[in-house]
Amino acid sequence: MVMTFGCKVNTTSDSDYAYVGGEIINPKNKNVILYNTQGDVIDSLSLDVNNRFIYKIENIKAGLYSFTHGGEYQLILLEPSDSVMFRLNTYDFDESLVFTGEGARKNNYLIETYLANEREEKKLMRYSKMEPEAFNEFIEDRRKRDLTKFHNFLQDQPESELFKSIIEANINYNSYADKEIYPFAYFGNNKLVHIKDLPEDFYAFRNEIDYNAHNLSHLYSYNRFLFSHIDNVAAHLHYVNNPYHNKFDRHTMNYNKSKLDLIDSLISDETIKNSLLKYKTRDYVSHNHTEDDANEMLNYFLTKSSNEEDKESMKELVSSMKLLRQGNSIPNLAIINYDDSEHNLNEIIKKPTIIYFWSSNSKSQFRSTHYKVKSLKDKFPNVDFVSINLNVNDVTSWKSIINNYDFPKDNEYIFKYPTVARKVLAVNYLNKAIIVNENAMILHPNVNIFKSDFNELLSNLLQKKHLIAKK
Repeated sequence: MVMTFGCKVNTTSDSDYAYVGGEIINPKNKNVILYNTQGDVIDSLSLDVNNRFIYKIENIKAGLYSFTHGGEYQLILLEPSDSVMFRLNTYDFDESLVFTGEGARKNNYLIETYLANEREEKKLMRYSKMEPEAFNEFIEDRRKRDLTKFHNFLQDQPESELFKSIIEANINYNSYADKEIYPFAYFGNNKLVHIKDLPEDFYAFRNEIDYNAHNLSHLYSYNRFLFSHIDNVAAHLHYVNNPYHNKFDRHTMNYNKSKLDLIDSLISDETIKNSLLKYKTRDYVSHNHTEDDANEMLNYFLTKSSNEEDKESMKELVSSMKLLRQGNSIPNLAIINYDDSEHNLNEIIKKPTIIYFWSSNSKSQFRSTHYKVKSLKDKFPNVDFVSINLNVNDVTSWKSIINNYDFPKDNEYIFKYPTVARKVLAVNYLNKAIIVNENAMILHPNVNIFKSDFNELLSNLLQKKHLIAKK
């Protein structure tokens, strides 16, 4: 249902509907996709001539809804009688997002906590240098401070119990996630055995965890916690079954199978369980494994997931990864350079090359990626870096970003058929990069240039070390 934006919407406290609307500055396209609390599409909404829309949700179920535009995603809390309008600028999607109308107060607080969590997450590596006791105290003090701030906010004007529970969960699970990630950052793979020596109360919060909080299934902090928690518990189990002097390897079959076992045993909610199973399996399959290992992990996943769409996509991923084995040539995909000339990906490779990807919709990612590559060029002068934008039909934004940030144009490309290319190259997340040699032969199909051991990995690969057998 499309109405005139800005009209006064009459609602009553006992209504079973809500209104949501918005205005998008610098829209990427003419559509906003609205999703319900289950993550299913409610409708694709068209922007009017003023880049605005408004929509009435009948028989509304209170909870976290979401919307997407131009590849960006954000949550919105809706309850009966709400009339929530938002305004945002795609050039700074999350930071510019502001809500007005009935229900705006709680949504502005929700986005505020999201941005605060995001800022703290970027500082985690620095915080993780603290000794365990100091880190634990720091995280707990921050969590209590955030909860106190929120409870003071509620003193001014009462809000629903649903809103209260979501904000408290957002604060708590963000801190819990930091604690689960901490040992991997502090000890590293070589000394992870000392995970058993953490203070006795370090993980006391685990007694309060709800593994099946369906109303939080789309909340980033909750998913961030579950992802890191499963990794952490599986690491503990690893040392129960292996000698303490063993170096920890997060890419072993047994460790990754144990993660799927944990998900299967701890979680009964189908949405949460299937999501975790999919992403944990994808992480393993996307790494540099033999075909036999990938197939073994795929089959293990298929016995546990109940989502048929996920099963098919995982089969496609394993199939794509067969083409990306070390020693194979990089697939011959059509790319277009800044001057609109068409090339084949493998024909532009003249020396060892890192192929990396970015999206016009993720400002922080494309900035940090290009800045990181600039520093890598100084350390590896004999290596080329090919930058490929992943957006569909968005050449104008692509060129605008290159110009605005003064990125070197020589090695900037966009796929001619981006949807097909992403599937062929198994680009499931933006920080993936592919390393090839001077003959366009794949040395590694999936690296992250931001990882602390990347420089060592690249040096070894350039010396033709650690090539796995094609099977």
